[in-house]
Amino acid sequence: MKKAVFLDRDGTLIEEVGYLRMMEDLRFTPRAADALRMFHAHDYLNIVITNQSAVARGLLSPKSLNKIHNRLKGMAKDEDARIDDIFVCPHFPEGRVAPYNIECDCRKPKTGLLHQAAAKHHIDLQQSIVVGDKRSDLELGQNAGIRTVLVLTGYGKGTKEAWPEPIEIFPNLYEFAKSL
Repeated sequence: MKKAVFLDRDGTLIEEVGYLRMMEDLRFTPRAADALRMFHAHDYLNIVITNQSAVARGLLSPKSLNKIHNRLKGMAKDEDARIDDIFVCPHFPEGRVAPYNIECDCRKPKTGLLHQAAAKHHIDLQQSIVVGDKRSDLELGQNAGIRTVLVLTGYGKGTKEAWPEPIEIFPNLYEFAKSL
């Protein structure tokens, strides 16, 4: 069985820009590519787990989202790093685009995407880690019963203030990677 670092996308791996729709807005958070390399050096797969309600809201097509994710993988490769896979929940019950405007089991903090990734890549969830900047990321890790880390990039500082329980906290993804 393998182990993985399950990475939130916006605000954790890449800069938070609201609904990412433009390639020129796609930028890693500081030293994120270094962190990706460090995770691999510690035998973790780099798996992105992301809610992308922009699809259900009609702000972004699935095809455009796929292009963004291919570019993100390319950016990692350009820096000698690797994103092993990206799992996306495009759903949002209040969205306006069918078939994405539904209740699902994959929208964080539900654990559907973690289980999909674990099945596809033979991942031992108990040896894995969830890293994110939002409450939904922390609840995802909690709901799965696995180690969970908050980074203070993106919405992390506000999440820290509102999170009632003790949690591992790091300034950014790179500082967390250094701790492994």
